[in-house]
Amino acid sequence: MDGTYARSLYRACGFTDLDLKKPLVAVANSWTEANPGHYHLRELAQHVKSGILAAGGTPMEFNTIAPCDGIAQGEGMHYILPSREIIAASVEMMAQAHQFDGMVMLCSCDKIVPGMLMAAVRCDIPTVFLTGGTAFPFTSLDGTVVACDVKEAIGKYKSGKINADELAYIESNACASAGACSMMGTANTMSCVVEALGMSMPGCATMPAASSAKSTSARLAGEQIMRVMEAELTPRQIVTEESIYNAIRVAVAVGGSTNMLLHIPAIAREAGITITIDLFDELSRKTPLLAKFKPASQFNLLDFHEAGGVPALMKEMEDLLTLDLPTVTCKTLRENISQTRVTRQEVIRSLDNPIAPEGGIAILYGSLAPKGAVVKQSAVNPKMLTHSGPAKVFDCEEDVRDYMSSRRVQPGDVLIIRYEGPKGGPGMRELSIPAAMLIGMGLGDSVAMVTDGRYSGASRGPCIGHVCPEAVEGGPIALVKGGDVIDIDIPNRRLDIRVSGSELEKRRSEWKPKQPKIYGGFLDLYSRLVSGADQGAIFQPQHNQT
Repeated sequence: MDGTYARSLYRACGFTDLDLKKPLVAVANSWTEANPGHYHLRELAQHVKSGILAAGGTPMEFNTIAPCDGIAQGEGMHYILPSREIIAASVEMMAQAHQFDGMVMLCSCDKIVPGMLMAAVRCDIPTVFLTGGTAFPFTSLDGTVVACDVKEAIGKYKSGKINADELAYIESNACASAGACSMMGTANTMSCVVEALGMSMPGCATMPAASSAKSTSARLAGEQIMRVMEAELTPRQIVTEESIYNAIRVAVAVGGSTNMLLHIPAIAREAGITITIDLFDELSRKTPLLAKFKPASQFNLLDFHEAGGVPALMKEMEDLLTLDLPTVTCKTLRENISQTRVTRQEVIRSLDNPIAPEGGIAILYGSLAPKGAVVKQSAVNPKMLTHSGPAKVFDCEEDVRDYMSSRRVQPGDVLIIRYEGPKGGPGMRELSIPAAMLIGMGLGDSVAMVTDGRYSGASRGPCIGHVCPEAVEGGPIALVKGGDVIDIDIPNRRLDIRVSGSELEKRRSEWKPKQPKIYGGFLDLYSRLVSGADQGAIFQPQHNQT
């Protein structure tokens, strides 16, 4: 086809003959007024488009959805992880339908960054990422306050440690600007992953969203996509097994979100690479913890940026990384970090003076989790690295929140929350508010929480998620009864129920699957097609259709 019809339609959008003779560059934007992480992306997109125009391309912007994990609590949380598949598919559909020559991806938050990465690798046309940057922290007399402090304040209020005015003060001030919440949650973990992979420009991940530097970086990203297109450099040349290993090491070295165990395997799969949860444990054991950020320490993401960000971290751990790999700078990782250094050594530690000898992630196995479970060990009080206690069992998030609000939780308890997995939820809700309430109530050093759901990257404490198989599939977590003793041993990677095998088999013979919570709509389809959390909660229609 000669393109006559397409050109005719583009002219109705205001494009000229000269515009349509240039390379057509998609600006895939997740801007929305309903999400602070993406609220500023409309403005950044203008700078990106200016850069594309200046470098000889024709930008064409389109949008995708961007729901916020923090806003979508309760019932809304069912839709958050499934949105990743919609985001990936929507970008793929638009990019492939219009056959763009290249793309710039604008994204900030938890499922949007991995969804767009999946689409980039799937489409495999030259692509540069511009992650939206971090929100500014709010500075008070008691130190800096960010979004995760709001959730912990809820627990403090419920337990009478602060009053309503103090809670309102934290609520009103913690989110001080647009941008990804200034903590090492999933949003910033995945932005760091993008940069470590080589899919964004150096320094992009931690750059403050509201800074003039971010606007400049947007312009430069628009210019850079033209160079990437000229070099014919595509995502599958950048997202390789070696670069994925680098990204995992970087993420565990900063105590990144456990949600990376859902997203990195899904991204790798688009490149034809299989990543198992055991790899995260293997690399975490071999990668020292060099940095910790809110809520696991007093430092926030502005501190990380001031210390040198991802380039300085990678320079510090270069002996553990494969650096002669291509990036969207059209230089290697080694070249990108060659002139960087750590400027705040209290924020980014050295390999010979780490915070801990192992990285942030641990994978547990045992009679309660035959296919594995995950915990952010870097955020667990040392007193709770091993723990045994009686199970208190709940079949949904709302029930455990009500129980905690009634102040009936006792030191030593193990709170079991089930039927919240990818299929059973459906959608694998994050239990971020119950986890934060646990800390706010002063129980983070005496009570554990175990679920087949997931946790926010901003969660801390003895919170074990992704228990597989999940309850709706008849996993052992479905067979737990109140009072059963649960044994947690993070150093030895164990999660067990102190019940005999014969008793578990007896319970299994009496167990009946729960009826689906949702009929119709996308979540119904999702629950039928999604894999287990141990495989990244990816669509596997060839295996799961009924």
